[in-house]
Amino acid sequence: RRVLFRSGAVHEIFAASAADEPSASGFAVTLAVRASETRPLVWVRQDFAGVEAGEIYAPGLADFGLSPDRVILVRARDGPSVLRAGEEAARCPPLGAVIIAPWGAPKALDLVASRRLALAAARSNVPLFMVRAGAEPEPSAALTRWRVRAALSAALEADAPGRPAFDVELLRDRAGAAGRNWILEWDRDQRIFKDIPALSRGMVSL
Repeated sequence: RRVLFRSGAVHEIFAASAADEPSASGFAVTLAVRASETRPLVWVRQDFAGVEAGEIYAPGLADFGLSPDRVILVRARDGPSVLRAGEEAARCPPLGAVIIAPWGAPKALDLVASRRLALAAARSNVPLFMVRAGAEPEPSAALTRWRVRAALSAALEADAPGRPAFDVELLRDRAGAAGRNWILEWDRDQRIFKDIPALSRGMVSL
């Protein structure tokens, strides 16, 4: 079953635990890399996310195949500020993708707010990836919803560090493919995910 990340929509990526926030962010980055191609992207991050999970590391972005020069980083004080900045960014057609990262479950992030984000993304045809940490899924206008955990990567030749690996579960897909789980490796050179069949349950093409 193919799962396609449609542009012009909101996609939620939940960290399975607070400790999995870096993995959830990494998964969002890989999706943004695929969606944005060579265009710039905006990453709106709440200050508290940096305190809890660490700040963004430019060489790490390069390891995912994303040049830091393409990233417009926006620091926001609280959840409502993240949503406002994310909505403004999602209205900009020249962008390749938008990532927003509110921490926890801010009251401002309700169904109405998610619909505003979805409408902005639809009008500009810019995909918006919302990284959620310290929160549980609630009703939203997201097209897909994922839960992400860190996964063990396989060592490369000469015991070199392996590729980034993710344990991803599709919680919601309006196309009807929810309830599946995959272990994926990210190949930055080809900009594709590689399924690890022995550990995955189902099929995926992202």
